[in-house]
Amino acid sequence: MKRLGVFVVLLSIVGLDTAPAWAQVIGDERIVIAQQEQPRRRTLFDLLFGEEPAAPPPVQRTQPRRQAAPTPPPPPPKPVVVKSVDATRLAVFGDSLAIDLAKALERHYAEDPNLVVLDEGVSASGFVRADFFDWGAKIGSAIAENSFDVAVISIGVNDRQEFPGAASDNIVLSPNWSASYQAQLNQFLSQLRSARKPVLWVGLPPMERSQYSADIAQINALQRMAAFSGGAEFIDIFDRFLSEDGRYTAFGPDLNGQNARMRKDDGIHFANAGADKIAFYVSQSLSVFYRGGTITLAAVDPLAGTDAALMQRPPYQGLGQIRLLEVAGPVLPLGRLAQRANSLMDLSATHTAPAFTLEQLMDAPHGRVDDFGLGYDPAERARSETEAL
Repeated sequence: MKRLGVFVVLLSIVGLDTAPAWAQVIGDERIVIAQQEQPRRRTLFDLLFGEEPAAPPPVQRTQPRRQAAPTPPPPPPKPVVVKSVDATRLAVFGDSLAIDLAKALERHYAEDPNLVVLDEGVSASGFVRADFFDWGAKIGSAIAENSFDVAVISIGVNDRQEFPGAASDNIVLSPNWSASYQAQLNQFLSQLRSARKPVLWVGLPPMERSQYSADIAQINALQRMAAFSGGAEFIDIFDRFLSEDGRYTAFGPDLNGQNARMRKDDGIHFANAGADKIAFYVSQSLSVFYRGGTITLAAVDPLAGTDAALMQRPPYQGLGQIRLLEVAGPVLPLGRLAQRANSLMDLSATHTAPAFTLEQLMDAPHGRVDDFGLGYDPAERARSETEAL
């Protein structure tokens, strides 16, 4: 019986601990009496030996987040350089290649207040189809308006076609075609030469299509010869955009020496890196004339104004460029009459003074640097010459 009483008491205690929360209704309101959390059910083992301490809550381990590197602040925008009113006007004439070159030259001289770049390019133009755009008339009107100081020329990618209305034997790059093309170049350059405008002629680059590139190379050679006879500075870029094995490549070292895309996907035009590279070559040649605000013609052609002015000058190779042989000479007055070229070799046209005698060389007045104590007194000599008369 005692064991039965003890069991009943324990059962009643466990029942009190496990009783659910209850609610009491008072009037219209209901009061809920409940524990926020249900306690852990105690067992007989807990009553006999005591409760186990509650297990600590699990610790959630979180990996530390990697802090991203701080983003550097963007560089401050470059101040816009205002061009001077009397800045040198660099005009770029030509086709679509000239348009890309003009943009590159604008980037190159963006911080130079003494030089402004004028984009005079016309897409799909050239020297062959004068019926579409006449470059001879264009350069003539530009000279008449005095709208530029230095000319940069880049024309030719559209000239691989026949002249309109030409004979059947005037196919591209035939002797007749080359003669007609050379006449167009000479007429164009003669206007610039007569106006005494410095000219920088940018040659044509290699092309991706092999046959087109071979024809462009021949047109480039015709332009180079015309530039020689026309007094223009020719910038040959053909070999500078070839691979090491002499083939077309769309990539190459940029101005920083890094491999970059030089050409666009069409295999004809230049990407920004390639155009910037040509602009650098142009700036190197331009330094012969442009010195930070002024244009200077440093050398005088000794054949200028003679009937041999159009004679081919002997070129020479230097630093990958072909230049005219510059002959320094005295600055000639503009009003001087033209001299015949054959008179330059005529010894009879020269007049020389008679040579000094030995007595005249030793006869020096007192005080002159070559007296050497053997000179004469000018006053005494004048008196003796008067008495002799």
